[in-house]
Amino acid sequence: MLWKPTEESKNSSQMQQFIVYVAEKFQLPDTNYNTIHNWSVANTSDFWSEIWNFCNVVYSLPPTEVVDDRKKMPGANWFKGARLNFAENLLQRRDNHIALNFWGEDTVRKEISYAELYSEVGKVASGLRNLGVKSGDRIAAFMPNMPETIIAMLATASIGAIWSSTSPDFGIKGVLDRFSQIEPKVIFAADGYYYKGKAFDSQEKLKSILVNLPSVEKVVMVNYTNNVETDGMQNAMLWEELAKETDDPLIFEQLPFDHPLYIMYSSGTTGLPKSIVHSAGGTLLQHLKELVLHSNITNDQTVFYFTTCGWMMWNWFVSSLAIGSTLVLYDGNPFYPGPDALLKMADKLNIDFFGTSAKYIASLEAAGIIPSEISSFPKLKVIASTGSPLTDESFNYVYEKWKKNVQLSSIAGGTDIISCFILGNPTLPVNLGEIQCMGLGMDVDCFDHEGKSVIEEQGELVCKTAFPSMPIYFWNDINNQKYSSAYFEEYPNIWHHGDFIEISKNGGIKMLGRSDATLNPQGVRIGTAEIYRVVENINEIVDSVVVGHKVDGDEEVVLFVKLEDNTTLNDELIAKINKAIRSSCSPRHVPSITKQVPDIPYTINGKKVEIAVKKIIHGQEVANKDALANPECLDYFIGLL
Repeated sequence: MLWKPTEESKNSSQMQQFIVYVAEKFQLPDTNYNTIHNWSVANTSDFWSEIWNFCNVVYSLPPTEVVDDRKKMPGANWFKGARLNFAENLLQRRDNHIALNFWGEDTVRKEISYAELYSEVGKVASGLRNLGVKSGDRIAAFMPNMPETIIAMLATASIGAIWSSTSPDFGIKGVLDRFSQIEPKVIFAADGYYYKGKAFDSQEKLKSILVNLPSVEKVVMVNYTNNVETDGMQNAMLWEELAKETDDPLIFEQLPFDHPLYIMYSSGTTGLPKSIVHSAGGTLLQHLKELVLHSNITNDQTVFYFTTCGWMMWNWFVSSLAIGSTLVLYDGNPFYPGPDALLKMADKLNIDFFGTSAKYIASLEAAGIIPSEISSFPKLKVIASTGSPLTDESFNYVYEKWKKNVQLSSIAGGTDIISCFILGNPTLPVNLGEIQCMGLGMDVDCFDHEGKSVIEEQGELVCKTAFPSMPIYFWNDINNQKYSSAYFEEYPNIWHHGDFIEISKNGGIKMLGRSDATLNPQGVRIGTAEIYRVVENINEIVDSVVVGHKVDGDEEVVLFVKLEDNTTLNDELIAKINKAIRSSCSPRHVPSITKQVPDIPYTINGKKVEIAVKKIIHGQEVANKDALANPECLDYFIGLL
């Protein structure tokens, strides 16, 4: 156990208040979290109805039914009869409290109050309506993580149009692979972005994108790097022209619970990205549950998540506006002008909730940063991590070098559900290497290869009951064929997520990697994260990727390592690696082959790309390299075996 809440912090948390209220109302035997979780998945309608009330959802018509069939996956219908608007829920607060605090590296600073946010959304919504935008139209954004992006999203949602965004670091093909599927009517774009202190122009890239997006009727340009140029760009207008002063009131269209809000995309590393459509009501309700209860965020807190607009964590984080919190937006390199940049920002802004990726935490440690020497971070209550499994070493680093009295909330779910299956909890302890709990209302289980539920054994993450933030459909998916094959082929009527996990007796969960990257030597399944936990604890190793290589009907484990500068892989280091893996895991985990490479491939959102490496070593083509942050490094793996 690395941390546990005090009795005072536990009892004052919104999670505990909800648990006590529900236990009393429904006469539950005790107020243990496992008791409330079991009740929440067995009593789906009661539970989600209580979330609706506890989190103060704003609506014009109440639901006549919570869910028609909680065991119908896909296809369960939620909150029939309800009418609401997503943007209205996020714009309840309209005073002078700071809504958005924007940092564009060390170059741009901007604050926007809730009153100003409401006003700006009204202007943009009026401008979009004047362009002919109506409910169901698609609005796309090729934008940095900046206030205008959030304003444009909220204006889009107020009308009932559908929002979809990518970040400017995506390649042209990566953007077109996504936006060409959904045919947007309007696209928002910035003139450029900052990275490592330099301004990068996005406009030439944008022109190439627009040539292949004939559906776009208007391009709205935001002047971010003071280099905006609309000449030669057809149908372009400036943000200021769209967001003019207006007497038009901000109208929030009252829409069904399952009205489409966002189109998200799978990573696209194994084929054309799937276009996943999420509902306004399902997204709102799930996010409120996770932000209010599991993250214990309140309206007096300052909340930060390091993310781009091409990652679902942006959508998740932005929903904190519904609580009335101050959101800190950061655009640029998190290690500029130094590796302590975000930590100094967190100290200066008194951030309560610091969200990031497992890779960022590991990179901090690798850079030798000791956060506790920068500040005691007196207001910091939660450090959240996602994107990939958090290693034991990173757990220890946070508590030894950052802050002892903090809840380290490792979370996991994904773009597919725009939320989490397993995540943090302010009422439970943090144990080394484990995610604290299953989300309330999420009927999560671990299935072995025979489809049987197992505890303290490795298996597949599944969800056995419907939940509101399931995709409503995939875009252009005839008869739900892609949708069904994505999640329901393995176990009929049970969501198969594609993560390899282990659930402990106390309800904590270990992430062991993606199922499609799972190793299978001698027919025994091994999660890649088990090997990473050991390997990345070896001083000489900066990073690594491990894959399975099929040979003579079996699979051998192949480890690729990125080493410290001036370090070369030799027999002595290989023996050291193998010994560490054998003693910490098992002989089966020991790689048959270990090779040195200059770099390890990651997606733009910071996820390690095992499948692409696996394809290359088997002589296969990697189709969508634009989804990668460093696609050039794939060449290092060609011909290595």
